[in-house]
Amino acid sequence: MFLSKLFKRVFQKDSLVSVQPTMTTKTEISHSSLEKEKNRKALRKGELGEYKIDIQLDQLPKNYKYVSNLLLPNPKAHSGYSQIDHVVISPYGLFVIETKNYSGEISGSKQDKVWFQNGKYQFLNPLWQNYGHIATLKVLLANFKSSESYFSIISFTRRSIFKVDTELRKITSSELIIYDTELSDFITRKVAVLSRGCSMPILNDSDIVKIYEVLSDKNIKDEQIRLEHVQKNGTRKKEHQQPNKSDNNWNKEKCSICSKPVSEKVRNFCLANKKRFDGKVYCFDHQSNF
Repeated sequence: MFLSKLFKRVFQKDSLVSVQPTMTTKTEISHSSLEKEKNRKALRKGELGEYKIDIQLDQLPKNYKYVSNLLLPNPKAHSGYSQIDHVVISPYGLFVIETKNYSGEISGSKQDKVWFQNGKYQFLNPLWQNYGHIATLKVLLANFKSSESYFSIISFTRRSIFKVDTELRKITSSELIIYDTELSDFITRKVAVLSRGCSMPILNDSDIVKIYEVLSDKNIKDEQIRLEHVQKNGTRKKEHQQPNKSDNNWNKEKCSICSKPVSEKVRNFCLANKKRFDGKVYCFDHQSNF
């Protein structure tokens, strides 16, 4: 009697619940639980990161406008679209912001195709990623005076440490690597520098509103298209997450002087110290020459 009442409650609460025994093993349950927990934590971190960015953007002057999570057509992109995290429209140009939720040491330079996380995991140079975003915006906003006034900002969390070109941390640069908590301060300081070099703003309040309206109108909101874009990009990102073990050049990197094969660790060390080694790889014996 007790069991029959219990099963009745289960079926009433959720018609999808089955009381049939399954052959699921403890290992499968454990793996599934770990994956769900990992995804939940990643989602939570992403939400917190975007929340912190929103707080920063809300601190900007009232005549500024910003659009978040833009999806715009881009025939040159892998998925056919460009997804831009944030665009800030100011009187002195547009700030195109790419956010990264990475932790640990972030190393790379403007010229590198890939950057490294903790010297091990590789990802596409985010500045290159933003080049495509800016190119898409330039086509879309060709009729506005902002065509040459674009500034690329890559935002990382405070859980990361930068080993990048020092120029990318200077306010005079048009490409900036910053922490998410610095966003509003960097934009404000950058605009102050730009205003000293211009007699008048590039965009007036009317221009700012019009650009905001164009971006909002062109933003693709179709959930199916957005899902397909994420799926296509997800496949591509996996190609950049770890070293390509099938690439002979990766495992068989040689010293630029004696052609002696070097390990992956030595290779990464040399490439991470570009000023010392000029972007070349040297074995341990010849590193002392520099």
